[in-house]
Amino acid sequence: MIDWDLAVTTGTRLVRPGPQVSREEARQAVTELRTLSREAEGHVREFTKIHTDTAPQTATIVDRPGWIRANVEGFRVVLEPLTQRMGNSTNPPPAIVSAVGSRITGVEVGAVLAFLASRVLGQYELFLPPDPTGQEPAGRLTLVAPNIVHAEREMGVNPHDFRLWVCLHEETHRVQFTGVPWLREYVRGQMTEFLLASDLDLPTLLERLRNAADTVADVVRGGEGNLIDVIQSPHQKEILDRLTAVMTLVEGHGDYVMDAVGPSVVPSVADIRAKFAQRREGGSRLDRTVRRLLGIELKMKQYAEGSAFVRTVVDRVGMDGFNRIWTSPQTLPTHQEISDPTSWIDRVIGTPALPA
Repeated sequence: MIDWDLAVTTGTRLVRPGPQVSREEARQAVTELRTLSREAEGHVREFTKIHTDTAPQTATIVDRPGWIRANVEGFRVVLEPLTQRMGNSTNPPPAIVSAVGSRITGVEVGAVLAFLASRVLGQYELFLPPDPTGQEPAGRLTLVAPNIVHAEREMGVNPHDFRLWVCLHEETHRVQFTGVPWLREYVRGQMTEFLLASDLDLPTLLERLRNAADTVADVVRGGEGNLIDVIQSPHQKEILDRLTAVMTLVEGHGDYVMDAVGPSVVPSVADIRAKFAQRREGGSRLDRTVRRLLGIELKMKQYAEGSAFVRTVVDRVGMDGFNRIWTSPQTLPTHQEISDPTSWIDRVIGTPALPA
């Protein structure tokens, strides 16, 4: 389905080089990010009151090609159910079609990763190839050092403060997925269901490709569409609503925590937040067009909506009340409840007590 080796080769060839730093500057940045990731984890656990038996892990620091390779490995794990389904199909496509198609998609995936690799500051990698020994943790926190250095220079902010601020957000994701045992498998299950709901017959695929081409043309002219919306079946849209809700929650929770903890440990947090918000909205017209096509603009909206939801709930019912959200998949907010926090509070927190 995808030539993964070609995706890595394409991505690492196309990705732009990072900022110019001396060997000593690079070493210092890597060392400090590792130290700050451990420090941030303590702040996050204390503030969120989410605890886990998982031992603290130092963040993995990578460059841009390293981020591309890690994400290709993650994609392979995520797409495995769909790959197996296609491999077991009773009516597989001709070998030449598979060979050519896999190379085309390999180049496309590599190009997308090259675009993203110069922009991502960090991520919690949920889906890694399983460790044969069973000793390594299931997920991994990854920080992209060149991008963090580039961002702090571009914005002119205090490097130590900015690095800790970034770590607070990314460590929140590690705390979420290690402290809430069922959350990782819930997200993976929803993604698997989404993939297996794909319509794989040729006429449907051709129709989706035509719609995708129309969307590209519309976005270039200034439209608001994105490729994610036009390649889904109706059933996939329902699944994506659930996925969007949980990812909006975890991203918004990360943004809320980084800004709530920030004032006590990051002296220049107000300056950083203001400049970072401007940076998120910036970029060339081409950059904004590609971000819209890939759905990245929707992700930016997730940060704002999710953070507003978390802030409203915590203000109303406190952190202990908010943490009821992690009880089970049934207590997660729906897509509609993200925009209406009161409805989630009424459903999960405000249940009347049973009569004696």
